[in-house]
Amino acid sequence: METIRLSIIGMGRMGITHFSIINSHPCVEVVSVSDTSKVVLDILRKNVPGIDVFTDYKEMIEQTRPDAVIVCTPPNFHNEVCQFACEKGVNVFCEKPFTVSPNDAKRLQEMFSAKGLIGQVGYVNRFNDMFATAREYVNGGLIGNVIRFKSEMYSSTITKPESSDSWRSKRENGGGAAYEMAVHALDLVNYIIGVPDKVIGTSMNQVYSKNVEDIVSSTLVYKNGISGTLYVNWCDTSYRKPTNRLEIFGNNGKLIVDQHEMKIFLNNTVDGYKYRKGWNAVYITDIFKPVPFYVRGNEFTRQLYHFADSVINGRLTEDIQCTFEDGYNTQRIVHDMFNDSENNK
Repeated sequence: METIRLSIIGMGRMGITHFSIINSHPCVEVVSVSDTSKVVLDILRKNVPGIDVFTDYKEMIEQTRPDAVIVCTPPNFHNEVCQFACEKGVNVFCEKPFTVSPNDAKRLQEMFSAKGLIGQVGYVNRFNDMFATAREYVNGGLIGNVIRFKSEMYSSTITKPESSDSWRSKRENGGGAAYEMAVHALDLVNYIIGVPDKVIGTSMNQVYSKNVEDIVSSTLVYKNGISGTLYVNWCDTSYRKPTNRLEIFGNNGKLIVDQHEMKIFLNNTVDGYKYRKGWNAVYITDIFKPVPFYVRGNEFTRQLYHFADSVINGRLTEDIQCTFEDGYNTQRIVHDMFNDSENNK
């Protein structure tokens, strides 16, 4: 394909963010959007010339025939939306968490694979320059053989007791710190270390929420002897913005990385790397790759351009970052954590 027709399902915060980004791609034409809010649709209809708006995503897909869709609905709708898109032969970028059921996630992965369609999940940290570089360093043996790690995520998303119900306050809808944040921390582990073989010692605590967890902690274990801990807290008011932090210890040192910087300690220098023995620092300004259009961070543009380019170029699944299989792996592990937490009670 030289260009693709694209639609967006769900025009909340992420839908609008993704619209502004993908609309800048020179080979993408955003032809339609759907949302349940008529107020939002009226604003789009008045201010975005040439775009078709719908309250029913099925009607939108049937009438405008997009090559690809971006799915930004609440997570409990992801499965049915992706399934319908697959039946119509439409490629999908689906926001995280992929689904609220590992069985649904596995079935979608198999459906899209069987049809040769591209499916990508929005675990945006895979496209962050710091985390991508950390993965290269770990796989390249800079810190030696990995022994232990810590994957953490913090935010001040929930700072007071709930006053009303929303989809974020119900786990079955995809709410709670595990679905909202722990999946990011888990996906980074899967991306950089590998998918864990077992989950143990999981605890989930409530601070302000009535029905979902606000704090999550767990231990992730591998058959090769590697183990690590996961800790997520979405009611930590010492953090202004959501922050991921990963610390990885190997037999030649360790690295500590977040979205903006990396600290590396080496017991010995390693051929092919410029870093000295002892402490080294790497900043995002040292390594970032510019993007054509910036909203919220380079990684947000890079992930959507990667999806669009994959559809345009007809990439094979193995050439795509953060596939539906990757989404399934993260979904499976977070459900292992839910089950482990219940068993610990």
